[in-house]
Amino acid sequence: MAPLVLNIPNVSSEGAGVYTCKTYYNGGDEEFTFIVSVIVPPKVNAWRELRDGKMVAVCEAEGGNPAANISWSFTGNLLTYKSELSDGLFRVESSLEVPEGVDPENISCVVSHPSWQENRKLVPRLQTGKAYSPWILLILVMVVVLLGVLFFAQKKLIIWRRCQKSDSTSLTPPPREDVEEVEPYASYVQRVNSIYGRQ
Repeated sequence: MAPLVLNIPNVSSEGAGVYTCKTYYNGGDEEFTFIVSVIVPPKVNAWRELRDGKMVAVCEAEGGNPAANISWSFTGNLLTYKSELSDGLFRVESSLEVPEGVDPENISCVVSHPSWQENRKLVPRLQTGKAYSPWILLILVMVVVLLGVLFFAQKKLIIWRRCQKSDSTSLTPPPREDVEEVEPYASYVQRVNSIYGRQ
């Protein structure tokens, strides 16, 4: 009897499962079961960040199948989350609160996975972008708000000054024009002279 071969082209994590093969021949039939599991190594990353004013070391293994295992070289307040991604792969995140007085450089996480012959050891490094991003964001928001307040205050001050000038000019009476006053006698004298000049 020839050996049975199960060929799955373009294998992916969705190809995992139980496969059954039945063969029939003159003397009867036989059934063979294949259990196929697709092992995908995860991508690993480790960092330190501030959470609620406390230093936390984080270790992450993403996109692996099966889910990776994460352990720490130090015992303490530990939180581990495992979630399945949309493509059947897993993401595992483990965070360790670094106690006061402990040098974070001495803390490491160990990630194990069936696709590796040796475990991966990672020392979480401080990432300033992740650690201080809330403070930077808060400072930026405060600067923008302050600039906005100054801009609108300056506009209001200019408008107020214009109103003050227009109010002060409307209260003063209009300037008098100097009109040369003509006395009635002068006009009469001219008439008299004009009359006498004809005779």
